[in-house]
Amino acid sequence: MVTKQFSGSPDEADLRRADSLAREIFSDVANKWALLIIETLGDRTLRFSEVLKDIDGISHKMLTQNLRMLERNGLVDRTVYPTVPPRVEYTLTEPGQGLRGTVHLMCDWTQRHLGHIEEARGRFSG
Repeated sequence: MVTKQFSGSPDEADLRRADSLAREIFSDVANKWALLIIETLGDRTLRFSEVLKDIDGISHKMLTQNLRMLERNGLVDRTVYPTVPPRVEYTLTEPGQGLRGTVHLMCDWTQRHLGHIEEARGRFSG
């Protein structure tokens, strides 16, 4: 995967542009698994198996891919301890914590409006 480099151009920060770095980052973090991982980590440090257990329905492969992407984007720190077997822990970085605030608001919004959304879906399909 080719990662764009930020040179300070306003075009690179424009989410409306398909070729912007901001759009690439937005696309990375705006998926259900990334959002759920960020919410799950919260202010805790967790091992891979703990994150896997806490997020119902995520596969080992999908968790691995999303943790790597979050680490690559500087939102998650990965610490490997030289034990047998190796112990690996994940925690949100400062920017990850900042994003967590937004993710938490989105989770709250979803829970608050679930009834309304269910009603709308019922009208739409029926």
